[in-house]
Amino acid sequence: MKIGIEAQRIFRHKKHGMDYVVLEEIKQLQALDKENEYFIFVKPGPDVCLADTANVHVVEVRCPSYPLWEQYALPKAARKCGVELLHCTSNTAPIWCGIPLILTLHDIIFLEPRDKRNKSMYQNMGWLYRRIVVPRIIKKCRRIITVSNFEKRNIMTKLELPDSMVTMIYNGYNQWFEPMADDKAMKKYIDAGGYFFFLGNTDPKKNSERTIVAYAEYLKQSKTRRKLLVADLSEKAIDDILARNGIEDIRGNIVMSGYIHNKDLACIYSHAFAFLYTSLRESFGIPLLEAMACGTAVITSNTSSMPEIAGDRAALICPEDTDDMASMMLRLENDESLRKDIIEEGLKRVGMFSWRKTAEQLKDVYANVMD
Repeated sequence: MKIGIEAQRIFRHKKHGMDYVVLEEIKQLQALDKENEYFIFVKPGPDVCLADTANVHVVEVRCPSYPLWEQYALPKAARKCGVELLHCTSNTAPIWCGIPLILTLHDIIFLEPRDKRNKSMYQNMGWLYRRIVVPRIIKKCRRIITVSNFEKRNIMTKLELPDSMVTMIYNGYNQWFEPMADDKAMKKYIDAGGYFFFLGNTDPKKNSERTIVAYAEYLKQSKTRRKLLVADLSEKAIDDILARNGIEDIRGNIVMSGYIHNKDLACIYSHAFAFLYTSLRESFGIPLLEAMACGTAVITSNTSSMPEIAGDRAALICPEDTDDMASMMLRLENDESLRKDIIEEGLKRVGMFSWRKTAEQLKDVYANVMD
């Protein structure tokens, strides 16, 4: 088969979740599938992280905007390459394509009520684009792939799709995520270990404001008063949260790292006291696996897919309850036995997930759809 895979953003410098997912899937397919021929459609960028092999061809497609690239340039390039099956990997796909489609639908947040606090033009435009495009392409797809049983049930219910139409394939995690004794990479961002680590975001679903408020409550009751390392959240965004909640006095306890390169994250996780993954909603949650694989205690939400991925023996909290969040931070600090149990359970649980398993299941889907 000639299989096309949309991987528009994998060459950009600052990659995010969906970019890493498709990049790792392609690398594993390169290693294990010598029968099919693959065409990987990308937008040119500074981080050329994928090279051609005998049956995998990287095709750079130029176009000025995301919608034009996907709706016009991508299907044109796929037809030119003689692609027989096109896998679009980032929630949307061309409305008019003429090639059998598989769509990875990571989530359907775009169908859920929009949080009016979100001021990000980029996120709001993405939400609107998905809301317009997905209902028009969903019935044209031969198969929908999603990343957790929670999201599969959600998609089937809200889009009224049969079970046979939706395949669940778990994501994996990179094998370089393992406990690290060396703290050199950590010291680029923070002076010493033993901190709480939080991946912030301006998207309200990431729950940054409640997490920082809960941290302020933790500081009131803790004798240790561990620092909070926050990634991907600007100084202004944090200062606004502190001012709105009257907790400016904790500013000196918060360390802002900015963007952390993926290669440094294993060291950051390994030297954290605990990782806070306190989103209101996630379709999967690769950072959960990464942190657990590094031997880090994880505090995560009891909603959406997070209990499914982290397991029922994880440190689960209600993400809308700042007191519950602060209480769990204090419990881990005051009960080393509990923290060690959570770490051990996490190290066992990550054995369920790998990019190799993901790619093997993906290859089976391609074969089944064509059959």
